[in-house]
Amino acid sequence: GIKWMSSLEAKFEDAKDKKPTAEKLERLRREKVNRFRNRHKINVHGTDLPDPIATFDQLQKEYKIHPKIMENIQAAGFHVPTPIQMQAIPVMLHGRELLASAPTGSGKTLAFCIPLLAHLKQPRNKGFRALIISPTRELASQTHRELVKLAEGTGFRIHMIHKAAEAAKKFGPKSSKKF
Repeated sequence: GIKWMSSLEAKFEDAKDKKPTAEKLERLRREKVNRFRNRHKINVHGTDLPDPIATFDQLQKEYKIHPKIMENIQAAGFHVPTPIQMQAIPVMLHGRELLASAPTGSGKTLAFCIPLLAHLKQPRNKGFRALIISPTRELASQTHRELVKLAEGTGFRIHMIHKAAEAAKKFGPKSSKKF
């Protein structure tokens, strides 16, 4: 049979038939993410990578980062993440391995310190739970300083060890057996 309808009804019927498919929605989302990465000069390689973040607030909403850490990020004057932070933080919060390269002063230290504290969740009396090895004392001092600022008020204890003999004195004679 013939179906009779007005031109207005025909336009409505056409619009109904063109529902976006899940594949199309996913392709549009990926295109949006790729435009964001290109705009911020973020180059990534790998499969099933998490989307970058545009704001630090997303860490609270999407990854449930400790509110005190979020407060410390704001208090330290970090308002908008740098490109390395936009992509590296979500990758590490998803438990993925990461090899990242970015210029000096681009925020790499904060990019790995936030996920480190997030994975530890809360302080425990179980000895050393994370270890960061730095090639220079200057970098170790910078990392220590940033972690102290980020962890303030959370109960985490942040230590910097220069020499094993000093560590034995500071943490007790059995520290080498413990840690």
